[in-house]
Amino acid sequence: MKFQPLGKRVLIERQEEDTKTSSGIIIPDNAKEKPLTGIIKAIGKKAQEEFSNLKEKQIVVFEKYKGSEIKLDGKEFIVLEAEDILGILEK
Repeated sequence: MKFQPLGKRVLIERQEEDTKTSSGIIIPDNAKEKPLTGIIKAIGKKAQEEFSNLKEKQIVVFEKYKGSEIKLDGKEFIVLEAEDILGILEK
């Protein structure tokens, strides 16, 4: 299923965080916070025009309590306003 965000919205797939600490302790699902980083999967037309530095497949950091969560093909995504993206992570 293909999803195209409208307006200034961006579709982001959350990146999974490690389930183990560096010392080997396993963190249960109910104790983990949702990650604040993800990969851009699709960008709305107005977001592309206004935020030309945003590209698909970039890793971004976004605000904690923003956006709407949706499920597509069994995967969890978040739809955010482009303004809610704090920055781009580069390797």
